[in-house]
Amino acid sequence: MHAEIAGAGLSGLVLASALARNGWTVRIHEKTGELREIGAGIYLWENGLRALESIGAYDTVVARAERLDEPTLRDHHGRTLQTEWLRNKRLYTVGRRHLHRSLVDTAMSLGVDIRTESPIAGAESGGTLIGSDGTHYPADLVVGADGVYSRVRESLGLRTKMVDLRDGGGRHLIPRTSDDPVHRAIEQWNGGRRIGVVPCSPEETYVFLCCPADDVAGRRQQPFDPETWIESFPDFRSQLERIPTDGEGRWAPFYDVHVSDWYTGRAALLGDAAHAMSPNLGQAACVAMTNAVALALAIGQSHSIDRALRMWESEQRSLSDGVQAYSRIYGRVGTRWPSNLLDVRSSVVRRFLSTRSAQGAINFAAEQFPEGELTKTW
Repeated sequence: MHAEIAGAGLSGLVLASALARNGWTVRIHEKTGELREIGAGIYLWENGLRALESIGAYDTVVARAERLDEPTLRDHHGRTLQTEWLRNKRLYTVGRRHLHRSLVDTAMSLGVDIRTESPIAGAESGGTLIGSDGTHYPADLVVGADGVYSRVRESLGLRTKMVDLRDGGGRHLIPRTSDDPVHRAIEQWNGGRRIGVVPCSPEETYVFLCCPADDVAGRRQQPFDPETWIESFPDFRSQLERIPTDGEGRWAPFYDVHVSDWYTGRAALLGDAAHAMSPNLGQAACVAMTNAVALALAIGQSHSIDRALRMWESEQRSLSDGVQAYSRIYGRVGTRWPSNLLDVRSSVVRRFLSTRSAQGAINFAAEQFPEGELTKTW
């Protein structure tokens, strides 16, 4: 059996490795000339870690990751609103480029063919990817893992809407010093701005800066102006002054992508192409990687592509939709709350996050992973 995948991002690489472990041949098409991940750091919750374990990439990834024991949320006064996020689950943070490189190496070691400078213009539901040069790539399964602006999704007519959430964030890696937290991530809110300081490797700290789309000063990430953010978060002067003013940082808007179906015929969507979401819960990539393993497991367990796709969407979609919704709500509370009611926000958030229902909402994706093992069954 053979698969063709558009997009050599995190979800596409995990799916490729999972299918290869099931005995498939797999080819990935990457439109750019090099294999690299855009971004800075990333959270790996229990579900994402189990996805890495499934394909054999876990040890390599966590060798240069930071295990977090205490993710902390603070308000505009610096008061702690929440520390009990984990419920005894594992949580690591890691540089996105290290994670991506590890996934590339894993896929290639399993025999996956990764082609760069191979842009995909669309797909046919019968099981064909179509290159921008008109080349047809038929397969038993084709997958669009080609991101928020997926051409595969658009060609198949599966998108129902793409919503600009009117906020976004800048992401930066800075040299790590003794000023930075150890085994602890700190997020703080002030008005509509949010800052996160997250250790993600022995040498680097990840800083994220989120703000509404109409915050012109906050959006300016290149050249970066540390003073406007230091004014909002003086406790993080050390980290903000380490962000290069002429670095690679950029402010990226957040979108929710909604589709009618995750597949049609033998063409499927994966990751941001199917359910792009804001990264507020740190679960967007973990959910995408979990769905990739779930698809390979469903195929291995059903011996029928059509049945496997139905089972896969039926079992995974409600979880993905739920994470997308919770992340959207989190962003609205953190970004759009009236500035004259910030103390009220602190009180509401502290009380809500201490409830069992809130803890369940925060952890429900991390605590769910499909049963089964990847085996050569085809």
